[in-house]
Amino acid sequence: MVALTVARESWPIEGGFTISRGTKTHAEVLVVTLLDDTWRDGGVFGRGECVPYARYGESLESVEAEIEALRGDLESGLDRAALQGRLKPGAARNAVDCALADLEAKRTRVPVWQILGLEAAPGPVTTAYTLSLDTPENMAAKARANANRPLFKLKLTGEGDLDRVAAVREAAPRTRLIVDANEGWAPEMVEPYSRELAALGVEMIEQPLPAGADAMLADIDHPVTLCADESAHARDGLDALVGRYDMINIKLDKTGGVTEALALKHAAEAAGLEIMVGCMLATSLAMAPAVLVGQGARVVDLDGPLLLSKDRDPALRFEGSTIHPPEPALWG
Repeated sequence: MVALTVARESWPIEGGFTISRGTKTHAEVLVVTLLDDTWRDGGVFGRGECVPYARYGESLESVEAEIEALRGDLESGLDRAALQGRLKPGAARNAVDCALADLEAKRTRVPVWQILGLEAAPGPVTTAYTLSLDTPENMAAKARANANRPLFKLKLTGEGDLDRVAAVREAAPRTRLIVDANEGWAPEMVEPYSRELAALGVEMIEQPLPAGADAMLADIDHPVTLCADESAHARDGLDALVGRYDMINIKLDKTGGVTEALALKHAAEAAGLEIMVGCMLATSLAMAPAVLVGQGARVVDLDGPLLLSKDRDPALRFEGSTIHPPEPALWG
């Protein structure tokens, strides 16, 4: 038998975090723990962390209820394969899927990367460092203070964005830049902004238009790579993205866990799309499985713990913007 625990946690964000949809001061997460106390050496447990996201109709209450509805099956031995058909892609399935993968690794003492079918042990990845939406002056100041980092992701919103990027470029001339509009642009902005951002050395634009209004991207010239975020969830929506975007942002809270994230990665690559692996604002426990998905990705954006006032212990090891693979004490 396995015992399920679902816990709410709130982690303060250093200085707050602003995107086009508003400002957050805390990362509100759910942690699923699956404890098998019948196992040798006093029992083993697996954990997974998720972030319910209002943009996708989720709340702490709704996601917790989804998980609790599976309590009997999980405590009776529901496995990852069966889970995929029991919960839809989203935060609830993510936490459970990652907890089941962790539990399997702890039970078998086989590294989780092998259980998940990776061809080689994961290595370190370089993460983007996110600059929260602000005035050009404040974003430039944050960039200047972090100018040793190799890659920034700038949160944008539409009006004033070119001034924001120009200010950051001047403050950190050697740092690579990508930008994220979080659905905040109008269609007529995409082509001229793309040209201007290309001249500033921006390498990627993430989700410029609302997810329901992005079909027109197939007919808009864009010298900068376009990446789908809010438009990209799991494999069943992949075909609609081909031709509109050049890249997709894979987040475990959208795919519903590491199992589907890896499957989506393979399918997207086969469809000719490049890969970004991103995150919600959360702790190292949420980032750990995403580090595996991020192996070989063009862009990795797993800086959530760097934006918090503190991280959990044990945590991922960060050296500047380099993230080392998780140790089993954290996950896997």
